[in-house]
Amino acid sequence: MAKPRPISKAMTRDADVIIVGGGLNGATLALALVQDGLRVTLTDALPNTAHENPTFDGRSYALALTSCRMFKALGLWDDLADNPQPILDIKVSDGRAGEGPSPFFMHFSHTEIEEGPMGHMIEDRHLRPVLLKAIANAPLITHLAPKTVVSQDSQPGGVSVVLDDGTTLNALLIVGADGRGSGVAQRSAIKRTGWRYGQTALVTAIEHELPHNGVAHQFFMPAGPLAILPLPGNKSSIVWSETDANAGLFNELPEDEYLMMLRPRFGDFLGQIKLAGDRFTYPLSLSLAQNMIAPRVALVGDAAHGVHPISGQGLNAGLRDIAALAQILSEARHRGEDLGAVPVLRRYEEWRRFDNTTLAMATDGFNRLFSNDNPLLRIGRDLGMGIINGLPGLRRNFIREAAGLTGELPQLMR
Repeated sequence: MAKPRPISKAMTRDADVIIVGGGLNGATLALALVQDGLRVTLTDALPNTAHENPTFDGRSYALALTSCRMFKALGLWDDLADNPQPILDIKVSDGRAGEGPSPFFMHFSHTEIEEGPMGHMIEDRHLRPVLLKAIANAPLITHLAPKTVVSQDSQPGGVSVVLDDGTTLNALLIVGADGRGSGVAQRSAIKRTGWRYGQTALVTAIEHELPHNGVAHQFFMPAGPLAILPLPGNKSSIVWSETDANAGLFNELPEDEYLMMLRPRFGDFLGQIKLAGDRFTYPLSLSLAQNMIAPRVALVGDAAHGVHPISGQGLNAGLRDIAALAQILSEARHRGEDLGAVPVLRRYEEWRRFDNTTLAMATDGFNRLFSNDNPLLRIGRDLGMGIINGLPGLRRNFIREAAGLTGELPQLMR
């Protein structure tokens, strides 16, 4: 393995910040940092063509209101504006496949807050090309793809990394945006806490006969939750959590048999349904980095916290990391501080650590509470949902939480 050369104070830096991972989080962070004049090198293990998919394949993301604000602040929303589907209402219910939902449920409406829709659904085929175009048009971003970081070394004067082609890059700070198996975290000796849930998410898109009216549904079943998320037109994104064994069997079924398994869980409230996109599977787990920083290293997104998709907040939490880190680095730069210094990075970790840990524990707790068929727990959770739904103040708090409006918001999200 190539060894980084020593860093001296006189050594020319290739960038202020090196971001490892060119997915949604890495690309968005790069665009956020150059707004303040920082020079960024973005490395991606995949070629750019891997992120270009002009055809509909069903992959999509639920962006909270504050995440949409962030994309507007970065100048990206105009290129996305014709494609997002507003999330106007959220309905949460409990039940069993084929039996329909419990009479106790929660209904959250965007009309109960002043800011408008709680968020938007945006398809992967629209979001990634917009990010790639913006990166290509940003003179302060050097985009290296496909390139893999094979080693890194932090010194008092900066951080040095070696790529798989032998190239050495120097910067003040390296940011790991490289997912749950983060190589940046591993090379920084940052340990992780986590476990598998014995569940796999089946992800696809459905075309349905009746309009969804901008309503997102979360249906809790003993094997795991089913999320039905509105897309433009009479289409919805499906995130269907099943046991690992069942998910493996279902995903191998022909389309008609796959739909036979889905229909009793989906119900008939949207009329007839058919598959409208490719099918994907993702094993579900909790993966929480024990630290979000190390000397000259910061982690964002799934590299810092991978959570159950039960609340649809995983990407939004990563975008909050990015907005917070960009603000901390901007403030440090204007004060003349070293961007990679531990006191600077500690401000970022102190800002985001509690929220991320709380989200991880909340999603873990909700999944354990709802993904079972214990009759006593069923009665308790159904009554709890009924009580929440009947209290406007408490219901409003849940709506604001779903919209990302709680806590200390970074400037990019205000």
